[in-house]
Amino acid sequence: MVDFDVVSLPETDHVAEGDTAPDFARPLVTDEYWEDRALSEVVDGPTLLLVHPMDGAFQGTYLYNTVDDHDWGQQVDVLGLSISTPYAHKRLLAERADGVRIFSDPGAGVIEEYGLAHDIDGMTGITEARPAVFLLDADRTVEYAWVASEHPEFPDAEAIDDAIGRLVD
Repeated sequence: MVDFDVVSLPETDHVAEGDTAPDFARPLVTDEYWEDRALSEVVDGPTLLLVHPMDGAFQGTYLYNTVDDHDWGQQVDVLGLSISTPYAHKRLLAERADGVRIFSDPGAGVIEEYGLAHDIDGMTGITEARPAVFLLDADRTVEYAWVASEHPEFPDAEAIDDAIGRLVD
């Protein structure tokens, strides 16, 4: 059994339902290559934006396994976002998350703009993202939002299924 403490995360003013997801441009990684792309260029229909800690952290692994288990990539475009490098994203995509593309935000600027940044205890100058899920429509309006309030915490997959169903039906 894994032994870890549950830690409450501080309140944050994050992107919420009804907001327009802020635009940004960062390297967007696929299983074949990466290139700088803007969110506004790639959102052209229902899109699930998954924000997660560094690749390899169990929260990211859980999110992408859930994407695969629920076939969300067959219903909506699925994009990820983390502070990991494009090289780390390529390794993650080789193992899971079929069809997903992941933005690389090593400077955590986008994560800060979305209100999701938090410093990692004991690691001066290292900021990572708290897990979050945003379901966007074609205009980048947030139709569903979930943001972790403690660590570790995971989104309700059935609630995401329901939100996707409402948006695509």
